[in-house]
Amino acid sequence: MRSQALRADLLMLITAMIWGSAFVAQRLGMDHIGPYLYSGLRFALGSLVLLPLVLLRRPSATEKPPLNRGLWFGGGLMGVALALGINLQQVGLLFTSVTNSGFITGLYVIIVPLLGLFLGHRTGMGTWLGASLAVVGMFLLSVGENFHVASGDWLQLAGAFVWGAHVLLVGFFASRYDPIRLSAIQFVVCAVISLLLALGFEEIDWHAIVAAGPAIIYGGVISVGIGYTLQVIAQKHAIASHAAIILSLEAVFAAIAGALLLSESLHLRGYLGCALMFVGMLVAQLWPRQAHAKAA
Repeated sequence: MRSQALRADLLMLITAMIWGSAFVAQRLGMDHIGPYLYSGLRFALGSLVLLPLVLLRRPSATEKPPLNRGLWFGGGLMGVALALGINLQQVGLLFTSVTNSGFITGLYVIIVPLLGLFLGHRTGMGTWLGASLAVVGMFLLSVGENFHVASGDWLQLAGAFVWGAHVLLVGFFASRYDPIRLSAIQFVVCAVISLLLALGFEEIDWHAIVAAGPAIIYGGVISVGIGYTLQVIAQKHAIASHAAIILSLEAVFAAIAGALLLSESLHLRGYLGCALMFVGMLVAQLWPRQAHAKAA
């Protein structure tokens, strides 16, 4: 059991590294093509990566039919939320840094329990303390002179709320239907919506797509396809508290990748904001679990 947990932690650490560095690929891809086209091509590739897993997967005796109305509805709804969240993030990257994007997007780990209040879920003191620390951290990171906030940061914050809603949708439908098939459907829906937006609002040029090829391949095959698959494999044997902490390192890896590959840097105020946001994420995830463990 311990070796399985260690293996799961290692796989999730690799996943966090892949997802964090994918912010750089998302930014570089838009040097050649528009944000909607990049998202559409990226998730179309991710769908193709999952296709063999979908075709080879055999339903168990107690499982519902492989393709049913509930599966299509759940995957479609998740896909709409995914398309909204990823395109807010993608467009936001045009107007903010990879570091800001990674940390503000990571706020979904706090937003999820806050959104759960509307569903009757109970929220502990740790969540409120974590949210308070994250708000102060975001103020230090994003609010500049004359209380100006970059438009990209606002888009990332709006996207964080969408990611929070997406997590709740995944939690609801993944417990009822096959997660691999759900993911494949949501990737296809996200790709179709993004490509339709690209057709309506962006210029599509084959040479530009070829130039953006490496960023599209990394974002689609590595980040969407392989990253998601590693997460699913890892979380079969992962300790819940470990999973929450390790996957939240995505924001830290985004900042490291931005510094190494894009030469991004922050003032001391910005680094302090990142630190407060990260501590807030950890407090929101760990405090409720510790309290629950003591009560048990």
